[in-house]
Amino acid sequence: MAEEVIPLHIRRVRTAMDTATVVGLVCGFGLIAGAIYLGGAPSSFVNTPAILIVGGGTLAVTTACFSLAEMGRTLRVVLKTIFHSSRDPSDAAIQVLKIAEMARKQGVLALQNILGSIQAEPFLYKGVSMVVDGTPGEEVESIMRRDLHATVQRHAKSTSVLRKMGEFSPAMGLIGTLIGLVQMLGNLDHPSTIGPAMAVALLTTFYGAVLANMVFLPLAAKLERNSTEEALVNSVYMMGAASIGRQENPRRLEMLLNSLLPPAQRVRYFD
Repeated sequence: MAEEVIPLHIRRVRTAMDTATVVGLVCGFGLIAGAIYLGGAPSSFVNTPAILIVGGGTLAVTTACFSLAEMGRTLRVVLKTIFHSSRDPSDAAIQVLKIAEMARKQGVLALQNILGSIQAEPFLYKGVSMVVDGTPGEEVESIMRRDLHATVQRHAKSTSVLRKMGEFSPAMGLIGTLIGLVQMLGNLDHPSTIGPAMAVALLTTFYGAVLANMVFLPLAAKLERNSTEEALVNSVYMMGAASIGRQENPRRLEMLLNSLLPPAQRVRYFD
């Protein structure tokens, strides 16, 4: 008689634009643009030397602190922050419990039939693959914990790059202000040069403050939030794969997962 097949609905990861990030940035810049427009002469807020000093200077000094590879990785991570994959820890816990129940009733080898359907979650896929290959539960947990730590470290590095850019952009704005003041004071005999020099002096400070407080620091905070969310989901996957490898009762796994999840996201799968 054929074994009972437990229906396993695998949640698809939804990748979509992070509405909060986009709305926050667009509204913030929109308010500043509206204030500039209502004040008249919007073109006076565009100054090429000021843009070069703040934008180019911030990138150059930040690159000096890190490496080209880390700067490129940060750019990719920022794009992932804007186009964020929605991952619910409760859904992840239910998914893991279904897999654990299937392994309990049909045996660990039966899990090889679902490997193709969980490839969208590489961390879970790796854990289940190791379990199917006969890797002991303790070793599965150890390997996945190291991978989880490495991922958190990479995200922390990208966050530190953005925070450094948030620190350096106002400083570059101050440097631009000093340059503009020196140019202005050095050409007091030529009134026609005072205006452009003063524009550089003021606009560099403006650009630096805007970039730091409306771009770099908010993106760093959002990346930190997303990294924490991803670490929680991957911890659920790690705990589930290790429990399946140790052939523990899925009900015990549910209690372990609920000890990890926030109270509002705890699951009641077997009740």
